[in-house]
Amino acid sequence: MAAGESFDVYRLPEEHEAIREAVREVCTAKVAPHAAEADETGEFPKASYDALRAADFHAPHIPEEYGGAGADALATAIVIEEVARACASSSLIPAVNKLGTMPLLLSGSAEIKRRYLTPVAAGDAMFSYCLSEPEAGSDAASMTTRAVRDGDHWVLNGVKRWITNAGVSEFYTVFAVTDPAARSRGISAFVVEKSDVGVSFGAPEKKLGIKGSPTREVYLDNVRIPADRMIGAEGSGFATAMKTLDHTRVTIAAQAVGIAQGALDYAKGYVAERRQFGKAIAEFQGIQFMLADMGMKLEAARQLTYAAAGKSERGDADLTYFGAAAKCFASDAAMEITTDAVQLLGGYGYTRDYPVERMMRDAKITQIYEGTNQVQRIVMARQLLKD
Repeated sequence: MAAGESFDVYRLPEEHEAIREAVREVCTAKVAPHAAEADETGEFPKASYDALRAADFHAPHIPEEYGGAGADALATAIVIEEVARACASSSLIPAVNKLGTMPLLLSGSAEIKRRYLTPVAAGDAMFSYCLSEPEAGSDAASMTTRAVRDGDHWVLNGVKRWITNAGVSEFYTVFAVTDPAARSRGISAFVVEKSDVGVSFGAPEKKLGIKGSPTREVYLDNVRIPADRMIGAEGSGFATAMKTLDHTRVTIAAQAVGIAQGALDYAKGYVAERRQFGKAIAEFQGIQFMLADMGMKLEAARQLTYAAAGKSERGDADLTYFGAAAKCFASDAAMEITTDAVQLLGGYGYTRDYPVERMMRDAKITQIYEGTNQVQRIVMARQLLKD
């Protein structure tokens, strides 16, 4: 074995590095300039979406057979990471498109995949994921949204809460109870279209961060859909939902890594320019220690995220553990890193004139959605004890 050859396993393939460069170029030119405005106005960053769609980064995970880029899980994570580095709200475009469509990829029929993945790949529609309810958050199996069979149709009634990109997305994966006596085994998954009669949306939530990504309730009032819009077999919905989250927690880890990288990048530039006591504050050891810790935590989070992405692509048996670990560790690290970035900027970091306060606010949600980090620790502990 040639010197250094054994270390190639730790290097990203050239095609993945090329993807990073391409996404960063697009984001620097066409996404980052809209980040502050999206945060200030709370409006969906349409210009960012158009830029990502033009470059085929809006839903890179969709297989080529449906017109998608066919990016593997690691490449998709890199796309989300780089978009989040520029704008966390915009990173939820590829992230939530994957979240919404993953149940179809895991459990859907060939026909339902062709019908709904094709327009998402083309950029003609987005896909959201409707699992949580007002009284069913971490305990998703307690959902009360019902789906009742009526001939060749299902009729859905209920309310879904905390739905990312609700109102903007055309399609929704909706989980509903089809057999109340069977608890989690009585939950099924369906595709609901925005245009279906009886579908409506609540007012946008007034959030701490990711303000450019609308979060709303989805109301289902006697929504009648064809039976062929069920995803997988009846009663398999909850299992599909949990398998989906195993894969998409990796995307939240990638988002957290990207937010943290953006904060570290900005803080490094600031401390090199800011002068006090006759020299750049980057020359002070206390500042250097903070930067060292930020960089160390960030790289550890990135490596764990990439390892989890590899397991997602292969469908490894320990994906549940690694997905939870990556999401939990990366989001905790992002919260610490962005908070430290604000501290490094001092009073300036506390103002909206500088981006790190936005990044700190955006980072917080990564500790909460797709399962709080307390739930992630429960998931990890159970996997460890089971093994």
